[in-house]
Amino acid sequence: MPVTFDDLLARARGLATGGRRAVLGITGSPGAGKTTLAERLVRELNGTARPWVAHVPMDGFHLADAELDRLGRRDRKGAPDTFDAAGYAALLRRLHEDRRDVVYAPGFERVLEQPIAGVVPVPPDARLIVTEGNYLLLGSGAWARVRPELDEVWFCELPEPERIRRLVARHEEFGKGHEEAVAWVMRTDQRNAELVAATRDLADLVVEADQVY
Repeated sequence: MPVTFDDLLARARGLATGGRRAVLGITGSPGAGKTTLAERLVRELNGTARPWVAHVPMDGFHLADAELDRLGRRDRKGAPDTFDAAGYAALLRRLHEDRRDVVYAPGFERVLEQPIAGVVPVPPDARLIVTEGNYLLLGSGAWARVRPELDEVWFCELPEPERIRRLVARHEEFGKGHEEAVAWVMRTDQRNAELVAATRDLADLVVEADQVY
């Protein structure tokens, strides 16, 4: 039986019980709808009451273009080694452990295509943190430190033609011409998508994004 959005809300609520803080990870290939799902979950769970759910995207841990240039990796921006995976894992650990202070996480400015420090505040009374990104289940390098910091990981997926269409449209929205967007998706993003797809079976739950929103 397909998972409904109400099912997801109930499952997410159940992660943060007894006053403990939980971290829910949402992963999936580029363009699969991770951010859309995470934002809707946070919005619906918070409702009109005092916010108790925070959204902390992984994208804030992109390396800056200047560092990618230094490393010779800018032409494949978005690949696993173009992020600060160790820094991301350390933040997730702190979110579990630090319940007294506001924790500031970095964000990612899509227009500039650059990370920005300290723009995502997580208040002490946040009981559930929703984080999303491509490589939450990757077992290589510093990425292997991420999964132990997550209470559950959901894998978000879309049929391939629709995922690619949305991804091309997103690149166009943020400044690439159509041919450039298609080339980037099929060269760089698709290689990353295949890497992420190989982690699907490690997820606690698979969410068919086109069936829940």
